[in-house]
Amino acid sequence: MGTCKYLLVIWCLAAYGSPMAANLVHRFRATGAGTPVNAYIVECPSAAVVVDATLTVSDGRALREHVDSLGKPLLGVVVTHAHPDHYGGLVELVRGLHVPVFATEGVSRVIRRDDPLKEQILRPMFGDEWAPERTFPDTTVADGEVLSLDGIRLRVTDLGPGESPHDSVWALADEPATVFSGDVAYDRRHCYLADGFHEAWLANIARVRELVPPGSTLHPGHGEPCGLEVLDWQAGYINTFLEALRGADWSDPDAARGDVIRRMRDYLPTDELQFLMELSIDPLRSRQT
Repeated sequence: MGTCKYLLVIWCLAAYGSPMAANLVHRFRATGAGTPVNAYIVECPSAAVVVDATLTVSDGRALREHVDSLGKPLLGVVVTHAHPDHYGGLVELVRGLHVPVFATEGVSRVIRRDDPLKEQILRPMFGDEWAPERTFPDTTVADGEVLSLDGIRLRVTDLGPGESPHDSVWALADEPATVFSGDVAYDRRHCYLADGFHEAWLANIARVRELVPPGSTLHPGHGEPCGLEVLDWQAGYINTFLEALRGADWSDPDAARGDVIRRMRDYLPTDELQFLMELSIDPLRSRQT
């Protein structure tokens, strides 16, 4: 092999991996509205696909700018689950484009069902950063189906209720150890449990642990890409929260809430996304009384 051809091969491997693993994954960390959340851009030599779409108008625009900077067409967007910090920025991401937005039927249905309530909650919190009109998934994908968009192939697993009222995970079909896990497991961040599906969430964690191959990298909705050990951490977080709720003395609700917060801070001594945990206390407590 000549020197020039050898250098070309080395450059291609550095840029895109081996010929059988030609997808690059870019993490886009949105920070708008004090709610850090990830979106991911999957890039192949000729195109790009986005997984999740952030919360705010500004972050949706910034995500679109990142995609445009690659100089490749956006062929589609995948939405992993039904929480607004993963679809609120869609309208800005796809503005002016005819781009399909994919989700399982359950995720798509719940987003549409719950969006009027999210409008009532989020408009006072975020004002114009919560898009006046939202874009929703428009193309459904069945459990186990492989979505093929140019050189990017993604396989979906429909999980049903869990962290949100409907969850899914997606993996690169040709690189199954690359998993876009949504909010099945946060990477050591405080978590939102207010939807109340904690038993189903724990079952989903066990299912994902069996589903994905050893050595997989999870690309979560919150936090850094991580290994499968985060699944055990997430199950521990959920169980600790439930134990803290049950063990608190609710004859004094303010003191009880403080006890729950201290217990969770002992489990995870950070304030990142702590407000999500605090927002979960009263809704989950009401379901247990």
